[in-house]
Amino acid sequence: MISVFYKLGWFFKQEWKRYTLAVVLLIVSGIMEVLPPMIVGKSIDTIHRAGFTAETLAWTLIQLIGITAIAYLVNYFWGMKLFGASFVVERMMRSRLMRHFLKMKPSFYERNRTGELMALATNDLQAISQTAGFGMMTLMDSTLWMATLLVTMTVFVSWKLTLAAVLPLPIMAVLVSLYGKWIHKRFMAAQKAFGDMNDGVLETISGIRVIRAYVQERAVERKFSGVTKDVLDKNVAVARIEALFEPTTKLVTGASYLIGLGYGAYLVFRGELTIGALVAFNVYLGMLIWPMFAIGELINVMQRGSASLDRVGNTLACEPDVTEPADPVRAVQPGTIELKNVTFQYPSSPAPNLKNVTLTVHPGMTLGIAGRTGSGKTTLIRQLLREYPLQEGEILISGLPIEKIDPDLLKSWYGYVPQEHFLFSRSIRDNIAFGSRTGQVSEEELARAIAVSALKKDLEFLPDGLDTMVGEKGVSLSGGQKQRVSIARALIADPPILLLDDALSAVDARTEAEIVANIKQARAGKTTWIATHRLSAIQHADWIVVLEEGRIAEQGTHSQLMKLGGWYKEQFELQQLEKKETESG
Repeated sequence: MISVFYKLGWFFKQEWKRYTLAVVLLIVSGIMEVLPPMIVGKSIDTIHRAGFTAETLAWTLIQLIGITAIAYLVNYFWGMKLFGASFVVERMMRSRLMRHFLKMKPSFYERNRTGELMALATNDLQAISQTAGFGMMTLMDSTLWMATLLVTMTVFVSWKLTLAAVLPLPIMAVLVSLYGKWIHKRFMAAQKAFGDMNDGVLETISGIRVIRAYVQERAVERKFSGVTKDVLDKNVAVARIEALFEPTTKLVTGASYLIGLGYGAYLVFRGELTIGALVAFNVYLGMLIWPMFAIGELINVMQRGSASLDRVGNTLACEPDVTEPADPVRAVQPGTIELKNVTFQYPSSPAPNLKNVTLTVHPGMTLGIAGRTGSGKTTLIRQLLREYPLQEGEILISGLPIEKIDPDLLKSWYGYVPQEHFLFSRSIRDNIAFGSRTGQVSEEELARAIAVSALKKDLEFLPDGLDTMVGEKGVSLSGGQKQRVSIARALIADPPILLLDDALSAVDARTEAEIVANIKQARAGKTTWIATHRLSAIQHADWIVVLEEGRIAEQGTHSQLMKLGGWYKEQFELQQLEKKETESG
């Protein structure tokens, strides 16, 4: 349990003023709350001696009302300070987690499922928040508040009676410690199961069209039922241990009451204790129920918080594969791009995905990248994006190693359209404007990007034009429309380097030709990389490379490659034949 305070030590140091004030107010509140039973006990003794008058009654009522009012205000302020801290730490941890997610590279998301990461950002952060708020309250109540009660009972009532009444407490301490260890282990398993369930829900929602197309609704229901049953079982296993805390506390408290009442009556009979003191003592015993119960709650909350802190801490401890340069170069302009003997292999790949790739792309050139599926086209573009660490060889931009250039500056040069087009659940206008460095675009810039991407004619048929909401991941748009919105988003900032990774696969041949012609005209003097299966999209390129199993098998202009008579010529003629057959019906 102590480890939780060590793990959250940075937050307690940062918010020490808040916690110090809360602790002081808790102590004041404890003192205020032990006074009424003492006053009532003395009043009972006064009545017993027949010395209770109207003035005594009035003074007693004034004291009780005054103490209640002060206790109310003190409780309000310590609650505001202490529970306010729980929201502060949750916000800070969530921001830290989001910053971490944004800087991590694709390999991190290949190892960690989305559902598991969502569980971290929801359930685990809530458990940490409870630790900083409710956990600290139970800690104070089970220590300071209990100590205040025990001191009051010992000093102002009877040390003999107090000692006898607290004899059962060590038994509870041993039991709750054992329960805490069990909860930690079972809560970790429950959180993992929750992450698995999240992942299943996300996959089902994302792939609902495929599920329905293959009539797999019932199969998915059965599978999800099994997942939710696993979550239920693991949470019930946690609840079984949590359910032990209350009966254990009540059993110990009942034993204390029995000892207090029996031994107290004996002391009254012996004349060592007054009736008023015995009444006050029993009230204190009743007040002692919560601190005893708070011990169980403390163990429960702290173990949950410890498990969640471990999970979040392990995630935050993951370092990005691509490290930022210690002294990044910021005063550089995008110029010639050179790849020298670049070799790269994905961690899960049995063989290199790029092998000794050497290539030079001068400013203003259009580079076409062709090849079979899995030949390394996307991998080559990812090397420029620095999504993975460079393994062998060099990549130079304007003569500087790419790993020494400031990452933010490097990314600002690129307009990137990936194979998998992701659109946010906003309007088409917002999705296109997202590509701007400032997030603000003029109508002229918007019109230019829409015209180049050949999206204008489609807007006329959409219900709200540019303000049409695209739905989750662009579900309301066709594949070709999503591609053209992605292209417009990449073009909106007029980037020095445009990277198109199979960005025209979902549009028809006529639209493809229009987009290619528009890009060629609009981006004159700017560098463009086009990776594609459709060779008609790159026949205009200044240089074309054909990849085969990660190597450059052919390279040259379109006419040069046609003369070579290799894979490029064969594939181009085949695609032209298919195009003619399609046009002729």
